Order: sequence, then structure tokens, then C-alpha cells
Amino acid sequence: MGGQPVNAKYRIRASVEIDGIVEKSDVIGGIFGQTEGLLGDELDLRELQRTGRIGRIEVKLERKGRKIVGEIIIPSNLDRVETAIIAAAIEIVNKVGPYNAKVRVLDIRDVRTEKRKWIVERAKEILKKWSQEEAIESREIVEEVAKVLKIAQVVKYGPEQLPAGPCIDSSDTIIVVEGRADVINLLRHGYKNVIALEGATVPKTIINLSKKKNTIVFVDGDRGGEMIAKNIVTVADVDYIAVAPPNKEVEELTSKEIAKCLKNALPVEEFFEELRKKYREKMEVPVREIEIPEKVIASLHELRGTLEAIVYDKEWNEVRRIAVRDLAEYLEKCKEEVSYLVFDGIVTQRIVDLSVDKGIKIIVGARIGDMTKKVEGVAIVTFDELLSG
Repeated sequence: MGGQPVNAKYRIRASVEIDGIVEKSDVIGGIFGQTEGLLGDELDLRELQRTGRIGRIEVKLERKGRKIVGEIIIPSNLDRVETAIIAAAIEIVNKVGPYNAKVRVLDIRDVRTEKRKWIVERAKEILKKWSQEEAIESREIVEEVAKVLKIAQVVKYGPEQLPAGPCIDSSDTIIVVEGRADVINLLRHGYKNVIALEGATVPKTIINLSKKKNTIVFVDGDRGGEMIAKNIVTVADVDYIAVAPPNKEVEELTSKEIAKCLKNALPVEEFFEELRKKYREKMEVPVREIEIPEKVIASLHELRGTLEAIVYDKEWNEVRRIAVRDLAEYLEKCKEEVSYLVFDGIVTQRIVDLSVDKGIKIIVGARIGDMTKKVEGVAIVTFDELLSG
């Protein structure tokens, strides 16, 4: 099963050909450098790798004359659509160091399918040995296996053939989970009113069911789960949201954990208020007066929608105006003395860290993204906060 992380869902495999002699680190640097800012902060490769949604990129290279050819492997914990987008994005890499390069995706494999195949083959071996050693009649084996299958029996529901439990129609309440594995785990623990989304788009079947039944959305305890919860409430009539413990998936929860999560499910508005509170706490800064010139505040109206960033010196004189997609690279290489940053984009942890390194004291962004640590020595505000003040 290779060297991908144990819990990777998919594996992107691509070929690479470079018109010169380079090292593995050059290839990886080319991938990160040329895709940075291309797909926005939600699908930024560095952020995805930092949060465990993308695994360590493996590169295998072989020298052929004056060229380098090889293979790139990227383990992914994203969903199918996002994984396909990442796969397509790496094909835009056309330079590695000073040399021309060509990257082409060979295939995307479902690692779980490979694991399941391995499990089936191994189960056959175990069953064969078991039969030989214990001389168990084949009929008895079938009956024992059938008992296990009945416990976790999954049906196909609706026109989309969604994985579900057998009691969707007869129950007043449904539990909506992310995927088939989640359905199987809940069935194993006696929850037969469960149905899976099976993708980024909310199926019409679930939208219709939510209008007629009490609906609980039960998601993984990670950023992906939060995004799915946000997505489904925009189109479906959701009553409660339950979340797995931090960094745990619904498919791996014990009976006790499932019961506790469902018991602690929150009404939709309360859930999102807790979410906003969580991210506000992560953004705590020292309490002090933030003084921003009126001319800068007034310019926010014009800046909004441009996807541009403006860097100022300590006297609020404009130093440079650049595209937001180039902001991180600019801050990494910046030799100018800068004190303030205003930009039409999402304030991310990486932008904050780079700003602190350059001595920037105030950051003004269109909105604030997920932050993983508290920030000292820099104030962060949004367009809306300044314009409403």
C-alpha cells in the first residue's frame, strides 16, 4: 500500500519530465511555488498539507541523458472534487528551477479501494486456514458472516442511490453524515435512520427529506466537517448539528462517543455562533487603540473587489500595490521598511506570520480566515469593522 499516510483517501500519481538536472526538493518547490494563490486560501497546498488534508509529496526521479524524468505522488484526504482540482492544478507547473518542465496526471486511485481489496484477499487466506484447522462446515461459516453483514446492512436510497440505513422512511428524525463509512459505523451501533451526502453537492433527496423530518447533520471534527455543515444549511432545512471530537471522523467513533455527540448536538444558529466565537478567540490581540487614517478607511470602498494589496510605511505612505496572489511571495522577499498592510483578501495564518516577521503592526483584510495560534504584536481588523465604525 505504498508510503502514503494511513488515513489518506486518494493518491494522485503524475509523471514529470524536466529539461535539465534537478533534485527532488526543486520539484516540490516548483509545485508549491507555482500553485500558490492559484486556487485561493481554501485549497492552498501549504495550508492543506499543514492541516493534514494533503499528505507529504513524494517524488521519484531518474536521470536520462540531460533530462530528468520521474513520478510525483500526492496523498489526499480531500473529497473527490477537491482532489481532482488539486490534480489538475499541478499540471500547470511548467518550470523547475531554470528548466522547462512538463507534469501530467497519470491516475487518481482510491486508497480505500486498495485496502478493501487487500482485506478481502487476506480474509480469504484467514478463512481458508480457519476452515482447515477447525474443520468448520462451509454452511456454518456463511451463517456467521451473514450475521455480521445484517448488523451493518446498507441500503440505497432515493434517485441518487445514497448509502442509508433501512429506517429512513419510517423515522421522524434522520441523521445526515458525510459518507458510506459513516453510515456503516452508525448502523453497527444501532442507528438505522442515517443517510450519507456522498459528495460536495447536497443531493435533492436530502433537501426534500429535511423539509419533512427532523434533521441532524453529523460531521467530522475537523475544518472539512465545518465546511460541510456550512454548505448543507444553505440549501436544506437542518435542525441540529453534531460534531465528532476534534480531529476524529464519524466512521471511527465508538458507541459511547456517538451517543455523546448526538446528545450535545446544537441548533444551527447556536452552532455557528460557537464557531464564530472559537475563531474570534484564536484571533485575540493585545487591547490597544488602532489608529488608521480616514483616507485609508475611505479607500476601502475602492479596494474591495480588486483582489489587490497595498503596503504602507510607518507614515501611512503607500510603498507598493500588488495582486493578492503575489502577496505572500512579496512579504517573503520584501527588503523595504513596511508597517501596515491593507488587502482585499482573506487574512490567513501564513500572511500574519510573514507580516510579523517584516514588522507590520496592523493588517486590514476583507475577512479573517482560520487561525491556528494567537497573534502577539499585530492588530487585525476587517473592512466591515472599519467601515461600520
